[in-house]
Amino acid sequence: MIQRLLIANRGEIANRISRACRALGVTPIQVYNDVQPIAAYLDIDRIIQIAKAKKCDAIHPGYGFLSENPKFAEACAKAKIIFVGPSAEVMRQMGNKVAAKQLMQTLGVPTVPGIMTGMDDFDTVAEAIAKIGYPVLVKAAAGGGGKGMRVVKAAADLKDAMAASSREALAAFGDGTVFIEKLVEHPRHIEIQILADTHGNAVHLGERDCSLQRRHQKIVEESPSPAVSDALRKEMGEAAVKVAKHVGYVSAGTMEFLMDHHHNYYFLEMNTRLQVEHAVTEEVYDVDLVAWQLRIASGEKLSLNQSDVKPKGHAIECRIYAEDPQNGFLPVTGRVARLSEPSGMGVRMESALTPGTAVTIDFDPMLSKVVTHAETRGAAITRMITALQDYTIEGVTTNIPFLVDILRSPGFIHGNVDTHFVDAFVSHWTQESPPRNDPYSPWHPATSSQTDSIAGQSSSSTASPRTGRRRAKPAGSLIAPMPGRVVKVLVEEGDSVEAGDTLLVMEAMKMENAIKAPEAGTVTKLNYKVGDMVEMGKKIAEVE
Repeated sequence: MIQRLLIANRGEIANRISRACRALGVTPIQVYNDVQPIAAYLDIDRIIQIAKAKKCDAIHPGYGFLSENPKFAEACAKAKIIFVGPSAEVMRQMGNKVAAKQLMQTLGVPTVPGIMTGMDDFDTVAEAIAKIGYPVLVKAAAGGGGKGMRVVKAAADLKDAMAASSREALAAFGDGTVFIEKLVEHPRHIEIQILADTHGNAVHLGERDCSLQRRHQKIVEESPSPAVSDALRKEMGEAAVKVAKHVGYVSAGTMEFLMDHHHNYYFLEMNTRLQVEHAVTEEVYDVDLVAWQLRIASGEKLSLNQSDVKPKGHAIECRIYAEDPQNGFLPVTGRVARLSEPSGMGVRMESALTPGTAVTIDFDPMLSKVVTHAETRGAAITRMITALQDYTIEGVTTNIPFLVDILRSPGFIHGNVDTHFVDAFVSHWTQESPPRNDPYSPWHPATSSQTDSIAGQSSSSTASPRTGRRRAKPAGSLIAPMPGRVVKVLVEEGDSVEAGDTLLVMEAMKMENAIKAPEAGTVTKLNYKVGDMVEMGKKIAEVE
């Protein structure tokens, strides 16, 4: 068994891996850097150096950062350090979506039509896409998590979308390669969890339904899917195991599929790492996936047989993000002032938050995960709603109220969702608190005045009901909707623009956000240049 494990990650997943280590008697070592946060977790040489200095015999990459980087796996092998995951060769084959899709076609696994190669020749790409037809999806060849992904509905937007996807992918994964697929309209996102050892054994542990997404990132996952029959689960699971055995896959991995309303499924990608949402599978199948990763990396054989793998009950996971659902789910920053996390039977927390935790633009905005498990889907939903209502995070805006409302929606309760469900739901969603009818309640809506005395000092205040109107921004002003870094400026002072034209691009928490002209006119002022940091609420530019 591995003796000392370096965890090349941070936050809740680092805590999760540490917990598995302690259960197996493995000593966990975590890395930390607050000077160049993202760069530090992508510095292969430095991480290997630390592992050697701490006498670690293995490294667990977690998810994100270097978890799907074959160069990192190779560096570990060269240093005679166990990489907890598949080999670099398999990672290249399956972690690159282009190569993986080509393999699926040879193995007879259904795929979505698209353009895999020749992306440097834009004219050829545009011609090929015209034959496939719009809308299409530009995607990063490496990595995942919705980063480097753009929907393109018209030919005029293709070039900018490809460039933006490439920049975002390069920043997140160190690889700016992209490819393009025909957009499958209103699909469900279904993924199959697999485990494979170094002795040729592999099993699947059912599916997770990850259809509730915003900005192509999952916010709610569940297992089993309300839309997958036993027969379909068996078929998709066998396809995933077939692929794993064909390529010699080792460790935990996930095959992702899109499923249309006719229950036809298409290969999407393979994540050659532990998934963010692995906990829902652990709850339903009573398997510790992280512990199995460590055991497999230590050379153990799988003791799980496919015939023994049976789902028990239902599990749901909600990702808690520092973001504002009423402002396009844009990420927010702040500092956790007060924290109270839910607990109780059937409730599991995956978190690294503490009072005082700073939420910055440097990392992904996910703060924590709440997982509930119950005998039935309905009971798991009820348990999750209660858990979220018991969750208090003050000092940072989160998506918790939005999650509660979406879990209560008839569409989700009846399982009638797809990957566009969240967008449709938020278009008519506003966060409202029900009026208080108790006239003695401090929250009763009224107009009143009072005088208070504290430590001998008097003060007067007047309260009046909110009108529901927001203070208007100065006409023609572009106000930063979030804190971030300017990565691209597309106009100059004096340029004429149309309403909706992109003026500049900001990056926050590894996601790009286009800042668009509020109206037609002339750009009279640009207050920031590429590389500048912008605070939320600051005036970026003016259009008259």
